[in-house]
Amino acid sequence: MNEIYGSDAFSPQQIAERVQNVGVVKARLALRPMFMLSVLAGLFIGLGSLYFTLIVSDTTLGFAAGRVLGGLAFSLGLFLVVVAGAELFTGNNLLVMAWAAGRIRLDELARNWCVVLVGNAVGAVGLAVLVFASGHTAMNQNAIAVKTLQIAVAKCALSPTDAFLRGVLCNILVCLAVWMALAGRSVVDKLAAIVLPVSAFVAAGFEHSVANLYFLPLALLMRWQGAATVQGIEALTVAAVGANLLWVVLGNIVGGSVGVAATYFVIYREAPKPTPAANPDLPA
Repeated sequence: MNEIYGSDAFSPQQIAERVQNVGVVKARLALRPMFMLSVLAGLFIGLGSLYFTLIVSDTTLGFAAGRVLGGLAFSLGLFLVVVAGAELFTGNNLLVMAWAAGRIRLDELARNWCVVLVGNAVGAVGLAVLVFASGHTAMNQNAIAVKTLQIAVAKCALSPTDAFLRGVLCNILVCLAVWMALAGRSVVDKLAAIVLPVSAFVAAGFEHSVANLYFLPLALLMRWQGAATVQGIEALTVAAVGANLLWVVLGNIVGGSVGVAATYFVIYREAPKPTPAANPDLPA
């Protein structure tokens, strides 16, 4: 349809239909593949987080340059999820669209979110353990370890309101990235759709629950080992980590489910099918 207007991307209305179709498939995946794909997604987002930390640990970069370059690096995580194939909790908040359309049941939606979030946690925390054991954080004269702790301390210092709202803002951008990736027909299209929204939320310091499932456990392991210390490290506790994750998960759900999925559902649920304008170059 968009070819008529000079674009080979799917139109927003077509994306809405694709999101619903994909949501039905995701909600009804068998338990084993759903869980295994969720573990992969946690691993992929953790790799993006690792890449981000490597960039921002370079103190020669200015604040804005470091954040933007780090955000571009973090985009690796969602790019792997979308192209390689995986089940990511934040992106799966778009399943609300299929539920609102009556195409999946509420228990199917809840099952997907619960299984996927647990699988994401296994993948992200598992990667954190591997990275800790590998000695990777000692690179650049321990700068990566210090930066990881600083990131984690800042996350744990957020108030519940700040953590929740940053989670909302984060997942609006993440779900928009997934939404636009579904408009593309090639790997390059998907990369182009993902990079700007994802790098924007990272650069802005918004909160992604699955990324935090990598950062926070890794920081706890380093604190317990005593490999490095930073100002305010006493705030980095298991309780503080749990509180951050709770509010960020809730914020991510609102941002993705209401901010993107429900909004587009209301827009397109009664939209008429587009009628192409007359074009003498097209066959009748």
